[in-house]
Amino acid sequence: MIPFIVGCALFMQMLDSTVVATALPAMALDFGTTVVHMNITITSYLLATAVFVPVSGWAADRFGARTVFLAAIALFTLSSIACAASGTLGQLVAARLAQGAAGAMMVPVGRIILLRRIPKAELLKAMAFLTIPALLGPVIGPPVGGFLVTYASWHWIFLINIPVGLLGLYMVRCWIARDVPDSRPRLDMAGFLLSSVAMAALMTCLEAAGHGGLGAGPTLGLLGLGLACGVLYVRHARHATYPIIDLSLLRIRTFAVSVLGGNLCRFSIGASPFLLAILLQVGFGLSAFSAGMITFTSAAGAMLMKLVATPIVRRFGFRRVLVANALIAAAFIAACALFRADTPVWAMVAVLLVGGFFRSLQFTAVNALTYADLDAAQMSRASSFAATAQQLGISLGVACAAMTLNFSMTLRGGVAPDRIDVMWGFAVIALIVAASALSFGRLPARAGHALRARD
Repeated sequence: MIPFIVGCALFMQMLDSTVVATALPAMALDFGTTVVHMNITITSYLLATAVFVPVSGWAADRFGARTVFLAAIALFTLSSIACAASGTLGQLVAARLAQGAAGAMMVPVGRIILLRRIPKAELLKAMAFLTIPALLGPVIGPPVGGFLVTYASWHWIFLINIPVGLLGLYMVRCWIARDVPDSRPRLDMAGFLLSSVAMAALMTCLEAAGHGGLGAGPTLGLLGLGLACGVLYVRHARHATYPIIDLSLLRIRTFAVSVLGGNLCRFSIGASPFLLAILLQVGFGLSAFSAGMITFTSAAGAMLMKLVATPIVRRFGFRRVLVANALIAAAFIAACALFRADTPVWAMVAVLLVGGFFRSLQFTAVNALTYADLDAAQMSRASSFAATAQQLGISLGVACAAMTLNFSMTLRGGVAPDRIDVMWGFAVIALIVAASALSFGRLPARAGHALRARD
């Protein structure tokens, strides 16, 4: 039940983070503003998530993982109600900030609960189950959002979180035992401030660079501020007793390789739905709902992966699977660049179905290997570290795809994205995913051997 419970929380967060984009035009009409200005509802959520993810591990150690998990689910549900009830844009932004803070705590702390209670020999199967919601959210978000906005109202994209949140609260109270913290470490306030400013500045800079929301001067200023705070944090973390992001974990090879290589693979999580939406809707003229129904097929591939991921990794080992599968996943991402308006729907569905399978296999193996050589005392710090890196990796993927689109449009003198621009976007993301194979190749042959133990 624990992977299922944590998976519900992960699904709720991932679904919410993708359905909002579909509703922006309807929301802009209600609030009397432009669609571009409504993008603040997305950036405010991402900023709050980036700021509070690093503190999730400390909160779990300080107050107990079950207590923090319950509080995060409750806050996410209440803030979703506040989003739906918002009468002004300011109220909506405030509710989205609270929602982002709750999401930053909810998923990493849920993962901590799983890591502490699941034996390592069963971790691979648990991660296989847990990976599915992470992939389902971005895939079904667009069709669900399009359906609700078209046939109901934008308010329902937030109200659908209520039953999921209530179910999550019930299941946590029934199936997850209360944990008593062994120690109560002090919050690394200096590290929290430095990491928060660094993440917030870099996230805002990436958003601005990808969508042209700020001028060159402010964008470069944010980049400089983020890098400066990042360097100061690295210096601070070397001497802190309980650093908010424990960089010493990078001395563990499986953890370091999983974070680096895994994040290169995660460029595709945000970038692929973003590029497919532009290609199918702007390039091919499909409706948001029709385009979403096509991209949904990659979720079926993720479901099929659940049945075979564990036997595949146990048969071939983590290193061989991750290296070979990175190249295979990159090939299917590149294949999306070949889609044309006259491409049969069945051909696009086939590429997305098989591609979804291999991407899901990659994330299942990476997520399990990340914690392969860690002991129980390191799990909280490792979870918050990995969650912070994942948030940055997904955002980098979207920003990289957006910057590639803008660069291609500038070179050809276009004012709107065309198929050729999206093609270059897919090509760049595919190369980045393929490059992760170099990182995974550094793994020892017996990496994650304890996770491959048979029942």
